[in-house]
Amino acid sequence: MKPRCISVRAVRATCLSLICLGLSGVAAAATVSCKAPSAREISARPERAAPGSTVMKRIGEAAGPIRDRAIVSEVLQGNVPSFMNKLVPLTLRGTASTGRAISVTLCVTPEYLAIGNDRDFVRVPLGLPAAAYLATELGFLLPTTKIVDAIYQQAAVRVAPNPMDPTSQMTTTSYFVAHNRTVEQQMSGARGSKDGLSAGHKKDLVLSNRLRAKPGRVAIYGWHRQNGKPIQPLSTVHGSEYADYSHGVRLVSSIAYVDGNPMTLDQIMRDRELSKLVSSEGPIEDANGLLRSYARIALN
Repeated sequence: MKPRCISVRAVRATCLSLICLGLSGVAAAATVSCKAPSAREISARPERAAPGSTVMKRIGEAAGPIRDRAIVSEVLQGNVPSFMNKLVPLTLRGTASTGRAISVTLCVTPEYLAIGNDRDFVRVPLGLPAAAYLATELGFLLPTTKIVDAIYQQAAVRVAPNPMDPTSQMTTTSYFVAHNRTVEQQMSGARGSKDGLSAGHKKDLVLSNRLRAKPGRVAIYGWHRQNGKPIQPLSTVHGSEYADYSHGVRLVSSIAYVDGNPMTLDQIMRDRELSKLVSSEGPIEDANGLLRSYARIALN
C-alpha cells in the first residue's frame, strides 16, 4: 500500500492509509485516522508572493537572527511551496515490557522547510530559536535522532550527502542558495515518488536531552550516507543561533497516534514505554516546554 500525503488543512478529519515502519525497517500496512491539528495552519500562499530565489536575493548576506526573522516572516505569510502543507505518515513499531506490540504513527513534512513556490523554492536553514518558534506557532515539534533515522529508512527519494567546502562562508545566504541548487540537481535525477518522503540531503535540527544539559546550544544529527549511516552524529557543539548550509528543518506534527488513538507527541516522548519508539535517549521530558524555551529567544 502506497503512503499518501495529506493536507495540513485537512488533517483534522482525513482517513489515511499509512505505511508502518517497524523498528527493523520492515514496512506493513495499517489504517488509522490522522487528525493532527495545527495550532495555527500555514496561511494560503499569496498570489504575489516572491519566488524563493527572489526572497534570498532580497535577504542578501544578512545573517543569523536577522536572516532568520526574514525567513520566519515569509513562512508565516504562507510563502512556502505546496509540499509544506502536506504531511507524510510514518509508523514505528515496538514491543512494550509486557510483550504487547505497540505502534506510534507520526505525521511529518515530506521535505525540509523551504520558501517560495513549487517551481522556485529554496530550502532554508534556521537557527534553533527561529525553528522552535515556527514549530510552536504551527503546532509541530522537531524530530529526534530516532525519528530522523526512521524518515531516512522510509524515504521514497534518497540522495547522497553533497558537502561543500567547510569555509567561513558556509553560514552565508549565498552558500544556502548554492547548496539548494546542488540538491535540486540531485532530486531531479533521483528515482522514487516525489510525493513521499525525501532524505539524505540535509542534517536535521533535533530534540535531545542534551539541550537541557547544555542550554544555549543547537542539537544537530543526520545527513545519512546511502549505507544508512549518518555523517553527523548527535552534536551540540554550536550555539543555538548557528545555522549553515547543511542544516534543515523537518517538522513533526504535535499530535501522533498510538495504536490508532490520538496522543500528543509530547506525552509519547515523556512516557517510559512509548518513548522507546521515538527516542534513542530514553524519555524526553516536556518537549513542548523545551522548544518554547528556545522560541522565546527568537522573540527577543
